[in-house]
Amino acid sequence: MPQTDMKNGAKRRRLLGGLSDTNLLMSITIIVFILMYAFAIFGLGAGFLKAQTFFNMLNANAALIILACGMTLVMITGGIDISLGGMAALVSMCSAVYLDMHSGSVIGAVMISLGIGLAFGIIQGFLVAYLDIQPFIVTLAGMFFARGMTTIVNTNPFNVQNEAFVKLKETRIIIPGMGSVNKRGDYIDAYIEIGVVIALLIVAALFLFLKWTKTGRSFYAVGGNRQSALMLGINVKRTTFLAYLMCGILGGIGGFVYFMHVGSGSASHATGAEMNAIASSIIGGTMLTGGVGNIIGTFFGVLSLALIQNIVSSAGLDQAWWTGITNASMLCIFLVIQSIIIARRKKENLSAEKPAEAKGVKT
Repeated sequence: MPQTDMKNGAKRRRLLGGLSDTNLLMSITIIVFILMYAFAIFGLGAGFLKAQTFFNMLNANAALIILACGMTLVMITGGIDISLGGMAALVSMCSAVYLDMHSGSVIGAVMISLGIGLAFGIIQGFLVAYLDIQPFIVTLAGMFFARGMTTIVNTNPFNVQNEAFVKLKETRIIIPGMGSVNKRGDYIDAYIEIGVVIALLIVAALFLFLKWTKTGRSFYAVGGNRQSALMLGINVKRTTFLAYLMCGILGGIGGFVYFMHVGSGSASHATGAEMNAIASSIIGGTMLTGGVGNIIGTFFGVLSLALIQNIVSSAGLDQAWWTGITNASMLCIFLVIQSIIIARRKKENLSAEKPAEAKGVKT
């Protein structure tokens, strides 16, 4: 019987083309996104055929892509960080106050953003990795602290008037040959914002980091089984600390990209961004249990949430709760898929262990 189970497991792996759990979940996410986009094109009009529609999703969600990448790193190691939304709001407010009320420079605002992210990453990483405090509690405190500090820095929302920053914010990168003709017959160039370029570079860098570096592979080992990681000689505490450190830095970068998009400071900025980042990571194939995840999947997870919002809006369902319901439904579907994959993996592991135990008894 165990031999039959092992043969069935091997057959399934061959049918899946030898895909690992990480690649399988990522592939499902990409396929679902393509199917949804095809449905939008054929069912909701030619507006989705315009390249700018896709670029607008990137423009509006560049900051979320970066924040979700940071969330993916800590989730791969088996942790979580719910302070990212508050961190983005704090970065936006501090940058806005520095630029407008203190006649600061854009470079100075960038350094402030990185400093805030670095501070959160170091403190939260130390508490989680070296003091072994639950990451949910640590980052919940971080979220409250960030939101509170945002209101201390400034209570009133305002738009930034700094000339250098406004020029940077309004910079557009033209995509040749991807424009479209409007109703008046004028040709409109397709464009992306600077934040999109930053987000794409980060996605590419983190993909290479996780796939090709020893430290990146250690993230998966720690999230998969900490005891086994220790036996392999991996410094679990240092790896966990590094994950939160990188997440904090990405939170600072994502906060500044968010600030470049909105161009203002407000205590209500990025509300719920941490939950969207978690949802994007899960939809992208990152497991809450750790050990499984992919940055490319997270990227498509963010786009999937953005596409759902566009589809709901184009269908005339402008009420906010429709978007919430569709997002929740999609999240539940992917959680069910993850549960099925986890159950399959456990079954195959048990099937592999039984022959070894039987062999040990026989000898």
